[in-house]
Amino acid sequence: MMTEMVRQFKKRLAEGRVVGVFSKTSDPAFIEVMGHGGFDYVIIDLEHGPNSVETTQNLIRASEVSGIVPIVRVKEKNFSVMGEVLDIGAGGVQVPQVESAEDAKAVIRRVKFSPAGMRGVCGFVRAAHYSAKDTFRYFKEANETVVILQIEGTEGLKNLEPILDVEEIDVVFIGPYDLSQSLGVPGKIDDPSVTGKMNEIVKRCIEKDIAVGTFVDTMENARRWIDLGVRYISYSVDVGLFYEKCVEVAEAIREMK
Repeated sequence: MMTEMVRQFKKRLAEGRVVGVFSKTSDPAFIEVMGHGGFDYVIIDLEHGPNSVETTQNLIRASEVSGIVPIVRVKEKNFSVMGEVLDIGAGGVQVPQVESAEDAKAVIRRVKFSPAGMRGVCGFVRAAHYSAKDTFRYFKEANETVVILQIEGTEGLKNLEPILDVEEIDVVFIGPYDLSQSLGVPGKIDDPSVTGKMNEIVKRCIEKDIAVGTFVDTMENARRWIDLGVRYISYSVDVGLFYEKCVEVAEAIREMK
């Protein structure tokens, strides 16, 4: 099931764009709601969220129920966690703070089986249906895993060209907030120094035929980056969207005459 979901995701990404949301909750119901609501993917956030690999397993199950592709953002370049979340069935991994071609190659080695990489092999994991899936079919399907690398610092910018030459990268994700901090204007994601560097990354990725993604939390910024060719749009965070709706409803009812 996950393999077909990932294939459809990649098809939509290649033909146009996909839209998703970051998730910082541990409740599978939130993931199901996002899937039924029409999002293409959810980024289960282990970098800035409360989840462990153990709780993530149930969030992945919820994503399969509702047809939303589960992308897991790991903490730093944590190779053991990458393998663990793929073993429990994640559709892809998103890796923060990629700064060099060596970083990118190391990620590919850890998330792909031979010949693309050297991911640790075990046929008794959830992703292999606990050994029910044919081993060689499992290896082949697992290598379709979505790989998303985050470029969000001056070191990554400096090494952008060699990073983009690494094979098996599906999406380069620009982290605007970390990028703003690295450029000396923390939080000012609309500062020309930040948007200028983001534009450069988008341009080079398009030239290399690599999909680009970024985080947005306004429709205005979504439109700006879509118009420039960004195809992996991560809109806000589940708890943020829920908070905004709570404020809207509470204020509207209080103001009723």
